[in-house]
Amino acid sequence: MYFRSSFQAAPPSPKQAVFPLADLARFGDRLAFTTDSYVVDPLFFPGGDIGTLAVSGTVNDLAVSGAKPLFLSCGMVIEEGLAVDVLRRVAASMQRVAIEAGVSIVTGDTKVVERGCADKLFINTAGVGVVPPGVNISARRAQPGDVVIVNGFLGDHGAAILVARKQLALQSDIASDGAPLASLVDAMLGACKDIHCMRDATRGGVATVLNEFAASSGVAIRIQENALPIREEVKGACEILGLDPLYLANEGKLLAIVPAHAASSVLAAMHAHPAGTRAAVIGEVIAQPAGIVVLHTVFGGQRIVDMLTGEQLPRIC
Repeated sequence: MYFRSSFQAAPPSPKQAVFPLADLARFGDRLAFTTDSYVVDPLFFPGGDIGTLAVSGTVNDLAVSGAKPLFLSCGMVIEEGLAVDVLRRVAASMQRVAIEAGVSIVTGDTKVVERGCADKLFINTAGVGVVPPGVNISARRAQPGDVVIVNGFLGDHGAAILVARKQLALQSDIASDGAPLASLVDAMLGACKDIHCMRDATRGGVATVLNEFAASSGVAIRIQENALPIREEVKGACEILGLDPLYLANEGKLLAIVPAHAASSVLAAMHAHPAGTRAAVIGEVIAQPAGIVVLHTVFGGQRIVDMLTGEQLPRIC
């Protein structure tokens, strides 16, 4: 399984791809490398499938480090008896998203296991990218006075999976938000190269990412409930099941912490991009209490937003 974008590696062989270092150095002098595995159930759901998740998720893990994503690998574990048409659909989705993201899938592998030893299809993707000079994005860089920005509606992916599993007897148009965000990050860095922190809010949602930022930077983060962009359908699904949308998984949403003076220019760049039209400032970084995330509620009170322990929904991505 090999898909090409505009950036070319050497012709792939089954087990490895060879990259010309001189070409990589045109983008920067630091490599970014990531890997993730995808076990979502069901394989197909409103707004995407396991293939779109695999490519988008790995591209986004690279992009939020400030890297330009370039190359991906793909490994598949296939349960005996899986229909070939399912593989074709998944491969087509991966090709489409790879082209959209401007990356090449340059090497891969498949393994088939006996019926009952896996659940239909598992995918692992690894990605390589290059970090441009002057970009220094880290969970340790949040500073008091910074603002917190999200690029759109929260919790759509988690809610879409719930509906697809028929855990909710709802007629709903909620679709997964899965999408590659590399071009959005490029636009944000074009507006402000000094973005302090950035992370895609996947498993554990917004709450988990903000807690990681607060703990790593030794600061507090205060968010405003009335500023959180959450669809009414997602709120309703969470109320029925007793879930908190702040912990729902997202597959096309990122959180960025930027200096206050750059917030308006970063927001303007995001609003001009299809993946950021609903971008909003949802909070700010403060000094104390260090390591804590605080939510100011619509009723005028406040509560601590803890790190998620365990997992709200298994096999969400």
